[in-house]
Amino acid sequence: MSDSEYALLARLEAKDGKESEVQEFLESALPMAEDEPDTTTWFALRMGESTFGIFDTFPDEDGRQAHLDGEIAAALLEQADDLLAEDPQIEEVDVLAAKHA
Repeated sequence: MSDSEYALLARLEAKDGKESEVQEFLESALPMAEDEPDTTTWFALRMGESTFGIFDTFPDEDGRQAHLDGEIAAALLEQADDLLAEDPQIEEVDVLAAKHA
């Protein structure tokens, strides 16, 4: 499991009427995640009508930090005031067990 022990779990709450724009932003971020060599997995999630999330994994702390300093985070923070009802809730989490196909 050494390629995905370190993870991030981000929760995003869209402003009223901005749900489709948040979804579009997340869908458009996939190519940026694919370009990150230390991002092992990356998932954009919809958890409710206006609640979205991102879950991603990394082989080590350096990969996780590189992602936090990368293009997706910068783009999200740039658009946060327009799209989000509150600041993104980003948690550093550790993966205890995983199955990769």
